[in-house]
Amino acid sequence: MRLKTWMILCLSGVVLMLVIISFANYRVESSTNCDVFSNIAQLPANKVGLLLGTSKFIHGGRPNLYFYNRIEATVQLFKAGKIEVVVISGDNGRSGYNEPQDMKAALVKAGISPEKIYLDYAGFRTYDSVYRMKAIFGQTKFTVISQEFHNRRAVFIAKALKLDVVGFNARDVDAYNGFKTRLRERFARVKILLDVFFQFKPRFLGERILISQ
Repeated sequence: MRLKTWMILCLSGVVLMLVIISFANYRVESSTNCDVFSNIAQLPANKVGLLLGTSKFIHGGRPNLYFYNRIEATVQLFKAGKIEVVVISGDNGRSGYNEPQDMKAALVKAGISPEKIYLDYAGFRTYDSVYRMKAIFGQTKFTVISQEFHNRRAVFIAKALKLDVVGFNARDVDAYNGFKTRLRERFARVKILLDVFFQFKPRFLGERILISQ
């Protein structure tokens, strides 16, 4: 009898978890359908772009396609006149690992002027990156640059924070290379509902940074 009860509880827990994950995914997807763009011609122009950081390499030292595709997308926006400056927000939480600096180096190598690039070293989470755009950089209207699944979460956060934000979708990676990332995204969307509901603030803020006119 105890085994049967335990199995029922476990099954109920699994079902509840799936329902929560499905609800979170639906909320993020349905509320951002009109705010993410893959066609650069349809994308509204904004002065500032927010490039969401990621590592340059993955396990084994292989190039991270998410990284290079986001760099490519950012360069496209500059060349098309869709953004004038970019804030790179990412993780710099341990020695020898610096997402913003790696992305800046890649953009400069691609021909973007260093004067057009601002770095946010405390973008440890997507929520932090979006929140800090207003709190630190004074921006309430900007374009997020990442893959579509990530942009949707970022735009969802921005809308909850009353910011006027759109997303430009960098090329995605194939299902095999992106499986773990997509799986983590499902749980990240659940977490973001809690962040938004409880109106959490980033752990690190700091002094404001002026983006020149």
